[in-house]
Amino acid sequence: MVLNLSKVIELIVKEKGLRQEDLVGVVEAAVQSAARKVYGDFDNIEAQYNPELDEVEVFQFKVIAQEVLDPNQEISLSQARKLDPNCQIGDELGEKLDSSKLGRIAAQSAKQVIVQKVKEVERDAIFHDFIDRKGELVSGFIHRFDRRDGIVNLGKAEAILREKEQIPGEVLKRGDRVQALILDVTKSLKNPQVELSRTHPRFLEKLYEMEVPEVAEGIVEIVTVAREPGIRAKIAVRSHDPKVDPVGTCVGVRGARVQNVIQELKGERQDIIVWSEDPVKFVCNALSPARVSKVIVDKGAWSMDVIVADDQLSLAIGRKGQNVRLVAKLTGWKIDVSAEGSEQIVSSEENRSLASIKEIDASLAEALTEAGYKSVEDLARAKEEDLLEFEGVDEALAKQIIAMATVVTRES
Repeated sequence: MVLNLSKVIELIVKEKGLRQEDLVGVVEAAVQSAARKVYGDFDNIEAQYNPELDEVEVFQFKVIAQEVLDPNQEISLSQARKLDPNCQIGDELGEKLDSSKLGRIAAQSAKQVIVQKVKEVERDAIFHDFIDRKGELVSGFIHRFDRRDGIVNLGKAEAILREKEQIPGEVLKRGDRVQALILDVTKSLKNPQVELSRTHPRFLEKLYEMEVPEVAEGIVEIVTVAREPGIRAKIAVRSHDPKVDPVGTCVGVRGARVQNVIQELKGERQDIIVWSEDPVKFVCNALSPARVSKVIVDKGAWSMDVIVADDQLSLAIGRKGQNVRLVAKLTGWKIDVSAEGSEQIVSSEENRSLASIKEIDASLAEALTEAGYKSVEDLARAKEEDLLEFEGVDEALAKQIIAMATVVTRES
């Protein structure tokens, strides 16, 4: 069928990065398909690669019968013994067919099948290569854009960095080199879908593994991470070596290590704190730089009332409630912060809900809160006409706020 078939197979294996046995199977399937077009679409026609002859042989397997009723499925004993003198009635015998009869049309058909099968094998190889790499850090180039989703060239495959997985405010251009986390890998009809993320907490962990050898070696452990991508993150760390300071190790000499991470994350501020088995101490560490005066724990509700000095309230809460919101994410506790000399209580849940919607600025958030919209769930249930009553809210913004609130509610 093909001269120097072994060399052709070897060349394609190297070029496409495929396994030789997979490609041999593809060639056999292609020749078998072509043979069935010439000799008839019979299940008993098979193609087998013979490495000694360096060709694909075509056989039609027939049952040896006393009386031949169907010549395409059966062969007489006398005819069979010309091929194998020791065969018996009831045995199955492979009769070699003349491959030269396949001709130009059959060869074209074989080529089409080979091309199609090679693509299938490539897809499977890419899928199996990346499915085991979920959660790993990869690097590639922005090849093109599909609307606002970036298509990243990873070498063997293309991956997608969706707009929602990009760091808010970051401007990516064609040709830019990007690092990202392999978030998921799925099969599709065209190519495996490799999905990337730069907003997932795990991406931040992998950056510290890359920058801090002690993290990569397991001496320092990143216990948990909370992020508001592009703005601020909190990382709880602990050391498995009493001689190693986990925070100082991650920060690095003159802050070199943490600055590399901040630069990669487009200025995302990093709060590195010491993890503690004691939840109260952990929450107090996480609220830093604010100093906590008193903590009241409700284990049943999994919540803490944190009391701080009046001059520490803004530090504890953070801009638009960001600090207390991240503490709640990091520790898993609902946090209510109040000042010693004030009745004002700021809840991590309430702050999270309004501030998590970027379309809502500080003045609108205050107006919504005063009107009774204290949670993202309240906004998701709101009607457009109700939101139109607020200054600066038009019909388009009202729809957007309700839509975003609905998304946040589903994700939380």
